Amino acid sequence: MIKNILIMAANGQISRLIENQILNDDQFANVHLTLFLRQQSRLAQLAKNPRVTLVEGSLDRLDDVKKAMVDQDLVFVGVIDHSKGSQQTQNVIAGMKAGHVQRVIYTNVLGIYDEVPGAFGKWNKATIGNGLPSALKSDQLLEQSGLDYTTLRLPWLNDRDVKYQLTHKDETYVGVSGSRKSVADVVLKIIADSDYLKNDSVGIADPDTAGSDRTGLLTGEKRSR
Repeated sequence: MIKNILIMAANGQISRLIENQILNDDQFANVHLTLFLRQQSRLAQLAKNPRVTLVEGSLDRLDDVKKAMVDQDLVFVGVIDHSKGSQQTQNVIAGMKAGHVQRVIYTNVLGIYDEVPGAFGKWNKATIGNGLPSALKSDQLLEQSGLDYTTLRLPWLNDRDVKYQLTHKDETYVGVSGSRKSVADVVLKIIADSDYLKNDSVGIADPDTAGSDRTGLLTGEKRSR
């Protein structure tokens, strides 16, 4: 079992689901969390937990990232990289190499490989297309980094229970929506077994939403983490 986990963008909704499970599930009793976020006061309720270290910093600053990497076994980045030139991903890679950290899970977005079929795929591209080039570069940088990486290409997100189907880089994306709990479930499985989904770019969505139109998304689902 991996013992030292760094969660970057630690106040995001998916990140908080992961943190709560790790801190309350006996399976992860020997895991220590380092929680990296812009304002550590947002997680003040965890400040006195002996299994938690709060670190204030920005993914945009390499020095902040490097400091957070010390003695980590695995890094989870819970925010999609829409920075210019995918600088945040570059900082994570550089920080991991400087700190001799090998395993990373990085969130991304559906559609970077035109893998979402049909009318919904076209709508998705038109809606979030401006952010796709940096997201694609993030995945490419990880693939070329020499690190043991997993990219999670997230669907439109909801707050339902765990239900998902995984697809791989060269496969058609199945579904258009999925729950934050499902994403957290995949991350927790990787934390429990670091070889799971290693060196893969993975799509994740509820297969029951395959063929759905955008109407339901506009009334319920969000792209936020």
